[in-house]
Amino acid sequence: MKGTLQFDYTAVGHVTVDVLADGTRRPGGSAFYSALQAARLGRRTLILTQGVPGEIEQMLEPYRDELELRVLPARRTTTFETSGWGPTRAQHVLAWAGPIERDLKLDTAILHLAPVAREIPGHWRARGAFVGLTPQGAIRDWSAASGRVSLVHPARAVEQMAARCDALVLSRHERPHCETLIERACDGGAVVAITAEWRPTTLLKARASSLEVEVPVVAELVDDLGAGDVFAAAFFVALEAGGAPASAAAFATAAAAVRMQSAGAAAVGRTDAIEARLRSVAAGGGLRARLTLPGRSRSGG
Repeated sequence: MKGTLQFDYTAVGHVTVDVLADGTRRPGGSAFYSALQAARLGRRTLILTQGVPGEIEQMLEPYRDELELRVLPARRTTTFETSGWGPTRAQHVLAWAGPIERDLKLDTAILHLAPVAREIPGHWRARGAFVGLTPQGAIRDWSAASGRVSLVHPARAVEQMAARCDALVLSRHERPHCETLIERACDGGAVVAITAEWRPTTLLKARASSLEVEVPVVAELVDDLGAGDVFAAAFFVALEAGGAPASAAAFATAAAAVRMQSAGAAAVGRTDAIEARLRSVAAGGGLRARLTLPGRSRSGG
């Protein structure tokens, strides 16, 4: 039996400054949104990030009662100029905090590798942890003079890392760049969720049929920034707790729907709001799974 762990959920990646079209600056990044979602699901949560400590601490001050923060010092905080929605969102890099090069030893039940700007750590240890990966930030490139982000195939080290993971979440737009990464993850036993906006989420696992889980309709979509990260956190938490992939994906789509119904991080939902959304969708006959995928159990779940 495991001893008491310091954290239930640890997200590793850059917390960013997101500069919106109207000039507003607010915290962003996969590590931030996913960690906040995990915290609002009742998990003891840590963000391990890199940047200018004072800047990041000030940005996250409103959330410090909900989660812990550890900042590896850097000369800059990763900053994106962001505009648009979903797959048409444009982002330009204004500053970069650099790669996370520390050898990380973490005491956590869930480790979420959440790169946003090719900062993914090369060395990490989290004995017995459930490991989730969102590879979006590992396939980004902004070498063009415009500074606009484009997608490239991940480095071989990232593909090898995927084989050590329990679950991956990526979008259908990222999938063409990640086929080898997906193959390695599935061969290693991971569940892979491929989101597709309003279209069904596809679940993949080695030696099993693919599964499509329908997503709930969001009648009034206000803000989708961070919705994919919210999905990932809810998915990882549900899987680690022993949920079957289909039910975990249904819970995660409900979490993303709650997030998109209002603006900013304040819209990240708590368990009761997500469960209410699930009940509402179920009453309307939504969130159906088209095929059966074997469940994945974990000891102690």
